[in-house]
Amino acid sequence: MTVFLTPEQLARRTTAAVSAAVGAGRELGLTVSDPRVLHDLFSVVVHLAPSPVVARLPTVLPDSTTLDSVTARQRAELDVTRWLSDQGTPVLAPSPLVPCEPVQRDGFSITFWEYVEERREGEPDYVANAESVPALHAAMRGYPGRLEFLGAAEPSSLSASLDRLEASPDLISAPDLERARREWGVLEPIASSREEFERAFPGIELQPIHGDSPPANIFATLDGDRYADFELVSLGPVEWDLAALGPELEAAYDRGARRDGVRELDGDVLAFVNAVGALRVIAALELVPKLPVLAEFLNPAVDQWRATPFDVDPPGLAG
Repeated sequence: MTVFLTPEQLARRTTAAVSAAVGAGRELGLTVSDPRVLHDLFSVVVHLAPSPVVARLPTVLPDSTTLDSVTARQRAELDVTRWLSDQGTPVLAPSPLVPCEPVQRDGFSITFWEYVEERREGEPDYVANAESVPALHAAMRGYPGRLEFLGAAEPSSLSASLDRLEASPDLISAPDLERARREWGVLEPIASSREEFERAFPGIELQPIHGDSPPANIFATLDGDRYADFELVSLGPVEWDLAALGPELEAAYDRGARRDGVRELDGDVLAFVNAVGALRVIAALELVPKLPVLAEFLNPAVDQWRATPFDVDPPGLAG
């Protein structure tokens, strides 16, 4: 039987993360007397008040993830966001008050960001957000650094999660897990290899992408919206950033693409990234014991996946 963390254990994890953030901030010379938790789900996000600095600590991760692999991913995020900020792209930027480098402390890997006040009135306009993403893609295209091909898909971690779920029939049924493995057997070679992707989808340009649904990761500040949470920044097709968002937001992206003079979304690539995204949801069931509330968000998506036939036929692999 799967063991789920209790509310008391979850609270202790948050307390430990806040303590690590405060200790690391003080060691870097920041004044921290009134730390405040701003967000606590997959990461604990702490305002190191009164310093205008926010610390972010990933806390809910697959068992296959190591502290060093988290740090490597954070280095890419810091470098990309600093570069975008220097180019004038509106992003939540790394804090200039500390070195632009993750800090490992007490089993956490910590990044430090500028504190900006959130504009709380009104609901997010996801259609407008999606229409703005082509401009982000255009800005990211010039990034000179090296990024991992489809690192956002985390193929090795996804494979390991499916293997571990075999021991948790209370999280996923054996028939569902067997189906997920069959589908991943088709998708994994393309998601893991740039050469296989380019063979499957000839002519589809790869470029730096946000990696984690940018229409849902736009932070409203008092002086305007900023793109945020580049934790899964990767090299990939722009379609990845619209995965699983549906026809309305896809159409909004295409309107923005026509306006900004960049290519519109490709239907075959969308089918591929949507299928990979669905399996990432299945793999994320591994995290439910570490964050029980996650089941409320994942189960409807699992039901939708179960009711949807698998339909991925990359043209470059036909025949």
